[in-house]
Amino acid sequence: MSKEMNNRQAFYHYFIEEKYIAGIVLLGTEVKSIREGKVSFNDAFCLFDTNELWLRGLYIAEYSHGTVNNHIAVHDRKLLLQKRELRKLQNKLKDKGLTIVPLRIFLNEKNLVKVEIGLAKGKKLHDKRDTIKQRDAEREMKRFV
Repeated sequence: MSKEMNNRQAFYHYFIEEKYIAGIVLLGTEVKSIREGKVSFNDAFCLFDTNELWLRGLYIAEYSHGTVNNHIAVHDRKLLLQKRELRKLQNKLKDKGLTIVPLRIFLNEKNLVKVEIGLAKGKKLHDKRDTIKQRDAEREMKRFV
């Protein structure tokens, strides 16, 4: 069973320049909620704190069968990357206008939860309009085929 949740808004608001796959530190009830697909990317972003990458603002709903040990729905979660990847990301973030956003959460073949993050540059309003036009044109082409 390959459960996958995508952050569609990230592709609308940002140009994705590079993608990375990162592990994520989770509690047991968080993993169970992710398997049920109860994740929201609204306002989620990544930031560096003392050379560690953290995912902030990711909403993982409380597990329905959780007890008093249930997790808090929104809190900072540590992302796991290799040191050279972290250094590379930190150096690229110094460029103006770049940020790191979560693109999707999925279970890999070993049933571990992974997060795909992207190094992103914000789109201007006219770029967003172009994205909408392109999407509509592709939809029209599929109708005729």
